Amino acid sequence: MNTVIDAMLATPMGAAVAYFSVAVLELVVFLSIFEVVTRYKCWDEIRKGNVAVAMATGGKIFGICNILRFCIESGSSIYESMLWSLVGFVLLMVAYFLFEFITPFFKVDEEIGRDNRAVGLISMILSISLSYVIGVSVL
Repeated sequence: MNTVIDAMLATPMGAAVAYFSVAVLELVVFLSIFEVVTRYKCWDEIRKGNVAVAMATGGKIFGICNILRFCIESGSSIYESMLWSLVGFVLLMVAYFLFEFITPFFKVDEEIGRDNRAVGLISMILSISLSYVIGVSVL
């Protein structure tokens, strides 16, 4: 099985399809995990027009994909990229919890759930910014 996959990954088209598939799979899994740990339901809030949730979720999507981009760009195998992007996701999750912890004057999740766009924007920028730091660190 690995030889078939490795042969497919040796072609540019096969590698593109494989990495795209991994990215979509990771987005589904990692966003599902974020959905469990937040106090609001991301997709329900986005459907209602909650811009703060959309910004925070968009930052998470960008962060997850950006970390995977660094893993792919490093020339790692697809298996190593998946492992390192998992490590990167865990670090992004830690950053999410630290953001909640370092803001003792309000609850980040509650503010985002109330469509506080300032908090949503900061959350988005933190996810994006830290994804660059995480991306270069996990390789």
